[in-house]
Amino acid sequence: MRDIMSYDGVDNTDKPFGGVTVVLGGDFRQILSVIGRGNREDILASSVNSSKLWSHCKVLTLITNMRLCSSTVRSKRVEIRKFAEWILSIGDGIGSANESGEINVPIPDELLIKDSSDPLCSLVDFVYPNFLQNMKISNFFEERGILAPTLEDVDHVNEFLLSLVPGDEKEYISSDSVCKSDDNSEVQSEWFTTEFLNDIKCSGIPNHKLIFKVGCPVMLMRNIDQAAGLCNGTRLIVDNLGKNFIGATVITGKNTGEKVIIPRMNLVPSDPGLPFKFTRRQIPLALCFAMTINKSQGQSLSHVGIYLSKPVFTHGQLYVAVSRVTSKKGLKMLILDEENHVCTETTNVVYRDVFRNV
Repeated sequence: MRDIMSYDGVDNTDKPFGGVTVVLGGDFRQILSVIGRGNREDILASSVNSSKLWSHCKVLTLITNMRLCSSTVRSKRVEIRKFAEWILSIGDGIGSANESGEINVPIPDELLIKDSSDPLCSLVDFVYPNFLQNMKISNFFEERGILAPTLEDVDHVNEFLLSLVPGDEKEYISSDSVCKSDDNSEVQSEWFTTEFLNDIKCSGIPNHKLIFKVGCPVMLMRNIDQAAGLCNGTRLIVDNLGKNFIGATVITGKNTGEKVIIPRMNLVPSDPGLPFKFTRRQIPLALCFAMTINKSQGQSLSHVGIYLSKPVFTHGQLYVAVSRVTSKKGLKMLILDEENHVCTETTNVVYRDVFRNV
């Protein structure tokens, strides 16, 4: 940009981007960059305020939570303000933290699921009330979701809710193979059997075995057609279970209500933790009665259930989870200890070093 931005005797050659104004948007309280097998120092070093360019930036702070619904009633405005302050306290990591940034956080009683007999059912009843009757309503799943920190917990909740959906299920099995472009593909094809590849579960690609029913909500895991709104994270409702495709209706974004066809695709995981590359031919969809907290970033939901059978494990996860909701009454948390007993507090993780120079 140096030559372009040097004109009329003004020399901007020593300024970043030739002096062009660049706007960076984000929230340091949210989940930071994901660094494969990286430690706390690696994650902090990858943040933008660790860059040498940060000294050239001017920080502008937004102070109003636009996701929370406003009210003209004074008492409700006070409640909204207090709830917004509580969310910020989660993001700021208020409390005594250990070396790993972990803080014990007591959760207000009104936000807790306390049913000890069948707590998961109670959480489901809150997020999806009268499930079997209301699931036929077109926008029932649009602003509702259960969030969990790990894929294991998400799969557990999704399987439980899928079992409640009436009708026949259809199973889709992937075809997995080592990438031919890999330098050691011949050796790896002997080491990595089909069964081994089938067992791999990682972020960004669907599982080897997918089970769907008509009427269940799913999430797209790849950018297919951005102009048509078919992007990674788009949610849909299954309408038709074809042999090699899924017919569905979009329920989020500007293309809500459109009918689409999602076919099988060749997918290569980008997980840097895998020491080899393989191709999975599968329909790029996943059930989304529940989703990971990381996947929920950017979404606004009227009813959010947070399922914590295990505590969050990285900076910003708890903050992202509690800040997806549009009102205090739309949030409930189920916290379990190692023996599956209901708890009233959980662990928050905040790397306070990331707030330097902000």
